[in-house]
Amino acid sequence: FQFDTMRLRLRELAFLNAGVRITAVDERPAEGPARRTFCYEGGIVSFVKHLNKNKEVLHPEPIYFTAEREEGGARTASVEVAMQYNDGYTESVFTFANNIGTHEGGTHLEGFRLALTRVVNDYAKRAGLLKDKDASLSGEDIREGLTAIVSVKLVEPQFEGQTKTKLGNDEVAAAVDQAMASALGDYLEENPKDAKAIVQKVILAATARH
Repeated sequence: FQFDTMRLRLRELAFLNAGVRITAVDERPAEGPARRTFCYEGGIVSFVKHLNKNKEVLHPEPIYFTAEREEGGARTASVEVAMQYNDGYTESVFTFANNIGTHEGGTHLEGFRLALTRVVNDYAKRAGLLKDKDASLSGEDIREGLTAIVSVKLVEPQFEGQTKTKLGNDEVAAAVDQAMASALGDYLEENPKDAKAIVQKVILAATARH
């Protein structure tokens, strides 16, 4: 288990928990301990900026929102999302459940993708950027050049898959979908310049694919 590997994981945890200070100390070097401290007040917004640091972004600040799901007056899940488009062609969406990397995706990723596709299509048509006769934009095209972190916290997470890195809680898909639909919809309406840049990139991706 390499110190560098552990350091990357600790940095990830610091990104996922805004304001938490985590220090790693490697006492093996003969010249003395190597110390590294991680703390990101911006949380997953800082995470997205870090991932996009050498890329040309379409909007200066990541889109960020958080929401909670309650049942019977008790919180059962919290949803936190940060996302930002760049001018590249790669989709970089990373998902986490209770700070565990869900590399196989799961219900939180499903909810995110469904809402993203629906909201962007609805906005594109409402803003006249996509005509009613035009085919809807595909999820694949909409996610081109997108960097995003989707982090959920659950009281009773259910992990599936061969490596237990796929989230299986059914209610999470609806929680993420509802949060995305509200927050992303508001962002696009309130930031028409950024929204237009995003939609035009998606339309370009769709045109290039076909």
